[in-house]
Amino acid sequence: MFKKILIANRGEIACRVIRTAKKMGIKTVAVYSDADARSPHVAMADEAVHLGPPPASESYLLADKIIQACKDTGAEAVHPGYGFLSERASFVEALTAAGIVFIGPPANAIAAMGDKIESKKLAEKAGVNVVPGHIGEIDDTEHAVRISNGIGYPVMMKASAGGGGKGMRLAYSEADVREGFEAVKREGLASFGDDRIFIEKFIEQPRHIEIQVLGDQHGNVVYLGERECSIQRRHQKVVEEAPSPFVDEELRKAMGEQAVALSQAVGYFSAGTVELIVGADKGFYFLEMNTRLQVEHPVTEIINNMDLVEQMIRVAAGEKLSITQDDVKLQGWSIENRVYAEDPYRGFLPSIGRLVRYAPPETGNGVRVDDGVAEGGEVSIYYDPMIAKLITYADTREEAMDLQIAALDQFVIEGPGHNLEFLSAVMQHPRFRSGDISTAFIAEEYPDGFQGAPASAELLQRLAAIAVFIMTAEADRDLRVSGQLGDRLRPSTEWQVLVGDVAMEATIGKDVIVIDGSEIQLSMAYTPGDTLIVAEFGNEDENDALAVKVVTSASGLQLTCHGAKHDMRVLPAHIARHAVHMIEKTPPDLSKLLICPMPGLLIQTMVEEGEEVQEGQPLAIVEAMKMENVLRAQKAATVTSIKAAVGDSLAVDQIIMELE
Repeated sequence: MFKKILIANRGEIACRVIRTAKKMGIKTVAVYSDADARSPHVAMADEAVHLGPPPASESYLLADKIIQACKDTGAEAVHPGYGFLSERASFVEALTAAGIVFIGPPANAIAAMGDKIESKKLAEKAGVNVVPGHIGEIDDTEHAVRISNGIGYPVMMKASAGGGGKGMRLAYSEADVREGFEAVKREGLASFGDDRIFIEKFIEQPRHIEIQVLGDQHGNVVYLGERECSIQRRHQKVVEEAPSPFVDEELRKAMGEQAVALSQAVGYFSAGTVELIVGADKGFYFLEMNTRLQVEHPVTEIINNMDLVEQMIRVAAGEKLSITQDDVKLQGWSIENRVYAEDPYRGFLPSIGRLVRYAPPETGNGVRVDDGVAEGGEVSIYYDPMIAKLITYADTREEAMDLQIAALDQFVIEGPGHNLEFLSAVMQHPRFRSGDISTAFIAEEYPDGFQGAPASAELLQRLAAIAVFIMTAEADRDLRVSGQLGDRLRPSTEWQVLVGDVAMEATIGKDVIVIDGSEIQLSMAYTPGDTLIVAEFGNEDENDALAVKVVTSASGLQLTCHGAKHDMRVLPAHIARHAVHMIEKTPPDLSKLLICPMPGLLIQTMVEEGEEVQEGQPLAIVEAMKMENVLRAQKAATVTSIKAAVGDSLAVDQIIMELE
C-alpha cells in the first residue's frame, strides 16, 4: 500500500480524499493556488505545495508542477479528484513516465471515453444502446443544420470534450442551430481546448440515470446500482439520489450489465460512471462514461456501505476487488443536494463573495456534509461555485427527503447568494416526492423562475407566533437597556403581523400565543441577536421542531425556513392601524436598462448605439464561470448608449446599455 499520496485538486473533493487516506494510514500532500492558500484542504493535509496564481490554467492544470511536487515530497501516487486533470490521458501518461501511480483508470480508457464521438462508436460496438444522432466531426454551421434537419428536432449540440453542463445547447429549430452552434464551439474551446461538436436526438421527458462501476486490474468489474440525477439546471446536476425511484430490478440489471460490458471493452479499472438517458418507456441510451469519481458518489457509497475513494486507492495499489456482483446489495435510500453559490431568485446566476457566516447542520443521525470551505473563506470567479454537498440517508426515500428539509433549515450561509431555499422547495414539491421527475423538472415547475416555496396557513401562523415572541423579547430588551421608562411599562401584548397581503392578529397569553383565534403552544429560546433559532410546537408529549433563520429590521423580521424567506412586519396593535397611511416606496424602472445579472466578462456586444432592437433580440454576451450567457432585449426599443466595452469585467447590476 502507498505511504504517501498527492491530491491534485482543491476544495471539497480534496478534503474528501484526505479523510479516507488518513483513515487508511496514508500521508497526504495538498496542492494549492494563491486563492486557496488558507483553504481547509491545505490545513488538513500533512504537506502542501504551492502551484501558482488563481486561474486553473496557471495552477491546478499544470501537470509538470504537480509531478514535480510528487518528486519533491516523495508522493508515490496521485488522486485527481474530479475536474481539472482527472480525465486527461496525457497526465496519466506523464505520471507513469515519472514512475508515479495514477489513482484512476488507465490512459487508454480515459482517451477512449473522453471523446464523446469515439466513445459512442465504442459503446455501439460493445452492444450498448446509443442515442440516435450524428457520430463524426461537423464542418460548420451549414453542415450542423443539415445534420439536425435529418435527425429531427429537438436536437442537442454538445462539445465533444465537454462536461459539467458546459458546451451544450438545445435546439428546437434550424434558427436555434444557427444561433447556438458557434457558441457551443467557443465554449468547448474555452473550457476544454477542443471545439469539435456532435449532435444527437434530444429525448423529451428524459431521466438522467447513471450506473456506478468499479473494476480492478485483474479483469473484475462490478456495478453498484444506479443514481437518479434528473434534477438539473443548465444541464448541471443539482439533486442526486440512490437508488432511483423509477428503476426496477430488471432495468437495473440491464443497465448494469451494459455498463460492465463497456468497461471491459476498454480495459477499465478503478471507479467510473456510465451515464444514461432513460425514457418514460424505460428505454435507455448511452450518453457518456465519466472516467473518474463523480461529485455525487456519496449516495452510492451509503447504499452500498462502501468507501469508493478507498476502493480506488486499493485498486491503484494492485489489489483485487473484495466483492463480486452477487455481493452487491443496495440498502436504504440516500439523497444529495449540491449547495451552490448562486441565486435561484435570479435564474440561478452564479454568485461570488466572502462567506461571512458558514455553519452547516450537525452531522450524524442520517446527515452528512462534504465541504471544503470555512467561514471567512472566499467563493471566487476562478472555480466551480459549489460550496458543499448535503447528503441524507434513511430506510426510505420519504425519510431521506424529510431529513433534507430539516437539515437545510439549519444550514446557515451569509455572504454570497446560495440555493438553500430552492433545494428545500424541491424536497417539498409534490411532483418530486412522487418520483415523477425528468431533466425538465426545474423548467416545467418553475417556468417564471423561483420565488420561494409556498407556505401553508399553519406554517404562516407558526411563523407569526415566532415573530411576535422575538419582537416582544426585542422590545423588552430595549426597555431594560434604556431604563428611561421604568419598570411600569411593558411590551405590548396585542400585535399585528403582516406577511405579504395577509394580516394576522396576535395576542400573547400566559402560556400560549393566540394567532387569529388559534392557540399556539410555542417553546423556544431567543436572545436578541440570534440568527438561528429552534422552535418547538405542541406539548411535552408530542411536539414538532422548526429551525428558523432570523434577520431583524426596524419594523419587523425576515424569517427563513422550509424553502422561502418571509418578510414580516410586526407592530403593536395600537400602532398597526396607522401603518396604512405610510407612503410606499416605488421601485425604480429598470426596463430601459440592460444590466449585468452576474459577475462576468463582457465578450461581445451585438448592437450599436442608435440601433432599433426587437423583443428577444440578443444584445450582449457575458461569460461567467466559463459559460456564455446571452442577454436579450425585453421589449422593442432603441439603443441610446453603450456603457461597457468588450473585455470589461462587470459587476452584478452594472449597466451595459441604455435603451428607450
